[in-house]
Amino acid sequence: MSEQPACKRAKTERKVIGTHSGSFHCDEALAVYLLRLTKTYEKADVVRTRDPAKLAPCHIVVDVGGVYDVESQRFDHHQRGFQEVFGEGKHTTIKLSSAGLVYKHFGQEIIANRLQLPILHSDVQTLFLKLYSTFIEPIDAIDNGISQFDGEPRYKVRTDLSSRVGWLNPTWRDKVDDENLDQRFEKASNLAGEEFVNRLDFYAHSWLPARSIVEEAIKQRHQIHTTGKIILFESFVPWKEHLFDLEEELSISSDDKPLYVIYPDENANNWRIQAVPVSPESFQNRKSLPEAWQGLRDEELSAKTCIPGCIFVHASGFIGGNQTKEGVLEMAFKALAID
Repeated sequence: MSEQPACKRAKTERKVIGTHSGSFHCDEALAVYLLRLTKTYEKADVVRTRDPAKLAPCHIVVDVGGVYDVESQRFDHHQRGFQEVFGEGKHTTIKLSSAGLVYKHFGQEIIANRLQLPILHSDVQTLFLKLYSTFIEPIDAIDNGISQFDGEPRYKVRTDLSSRVGWLNPTWRDKVDDENLDQRFEKASNLAGEEFVNRLDFYAHSWLPARSIVEEAIKQRHQIHTTGKIILFESFVPWKEHLFDLEEELSISSDDKPLYVIYPDENANNWRIQAVPVSPESFQNRKSLPEAWQGLRDEELSAKTCIPGCIFVHASGFIGGNQTKEGVLEMAFKALAID
């Protein structure tokens, strides 16, 4: 741990990760854990120091030293002139922290190892980008002091991962020495790293399979209706986030985008029709269910639509239900035909 003599480290074959001593942050705590998920550094020791002479023998150094150089395995981001960004997709404006730097160069290997897939597998690349945008990028932004929005926030959030790591530092009333700080750092590294692994497992085993189902349904939608405006799922799947991402990736034009999604209800033996919103967070729909149906239920709705088995249409027209797949499909067909 801190200030371990170089001669002592030289006698062991274990790799050594160097980072700075003193108070710690989420970025280097996570960076160390990520490195320990690689085959090269999986059993590495950690040296926490700011002494260049003691950092020099380390096999890799993160968040200290003032150098970013992949060949020499130095990954600091504090030096003057540092402007490195993730550089893929939309991620071209947020400067990387040590977590982002390590993830950029080791993330695909980490994901491939965890899932036992080839590093060039398409799933590895998809998850690599997804985890950066939803997990790593906020840590980079917070560590570099980049605000999420302009102006004063209406409330403060202190339950994010960076804050939770910060709380593990000693208070002004605690005993502060290298041993105590090193123990706290290991706890912080485990906290950040375990959350990363849990998120990776979720995206790999839940989010990614759902994405595949949504992608196939998008490609098959013209078989449901010649316009391609209706997507059908034979079983419930979280679809909204994937739909918008895939529309962009598949370059679907605005005229060809779906308007309604049909799926079986999760907890009841009936079916749902949902209008696609104009954006994932919007309450405005591309095409709401007909105004004449809105707020009606059961027999009254069936009589109005001339479709048996109707259950309801929400007063805002964003969702409706029918007892059968055939009935909800007919609702969708009629809704398309009504201006």
